[in-house]
Amino acid sequence: MLRMGKVESYIHEKLEKEKLHFVLLDPDDVSPETAGKLAKMSEELGVDAIMVGGSTGAEGEILDEVVKSIKESSSLPVILFPGSHWGISKYADAIFFMSLLNSRNPFFITGAQALGAFTVKRYGIEPIPMAYLIIEPGETVGWVSDAKPIPRHKPKIAAAYALAGQYMGMRLVYLEAGSGAPEHVPNEMIKTVKSVIDIPLIVGGGIRSYEDAKEVAQSGADIIVTGTAIEKAGSLEEARKRLESIIRGVKEVKP
Repeated sequence: MLRMGKVESYIHEKLEKEKLHFVLLDPDDVSPETAGKLAKMSEELGVDAIMVGGSTGAEGEILDEVVKSIKESSSLPVILFPGSHWGISKYADAIFFMSLLNSRNPFFITGAQALGAFTVKRYGIEPIPMAYLIIEPGETVGWVSDAKPIPRHKPKIAAAYALAGQYMGMRLVYLEAGSGAPEHVPNEMIKTVKSVIDIPLIVGGGIRSYEDAKEVAQSGADIIVTGTAIEKAGSLEEARKRLESIIRGVKEVKP
């Protein structure tokens, strides 16, 4: 039986007390230096973990350098969020070993996972099994991964996939509207999914403000992920303001 690792245990222990906020940094959009500064700021403000990955270009040396910079600048867990089997860095603490359940292409359901499995084992990175679902509009990740995005007005379809993921042994469910999506995953869909699963629910995409974060948390998300809102802030000071606001929205909602 696969036992819970250090990072996964950390997540579960924190979830007993509060909702969590993870910041996602894409090596294709941020330099190692900027990633380090954002990670340090994130830890100071109360972010719970840093995710690293992206749909395009987040691999190889650039990925390693970003992860190393984050590790040097903060003590937060660094969790890989890979777009494919190339998105693995030996410097990370854990990896969301995810299956994109509503992709039309089996490569993103089991193929990339098979190609990356030995690398994860060789590097000693903690794998955290996760069911990954793309919700309309899906944005870049939906296009790149050949997903069949779940319609925003069909919450039961998302719930069916999420429950299937749980029954297949996934230990987290992630609802993804897509990086830079104009709106976050609908509140009704979050509520419906949360009502049928017994594992933590992560929601990302289109969360830009205090109001967005609070809505998503109140609807049932256990972990809220923000990326574009922080990366595209224009300055560290603006990133700090946005981050403070979003964290406040998350942490005001009790589990």
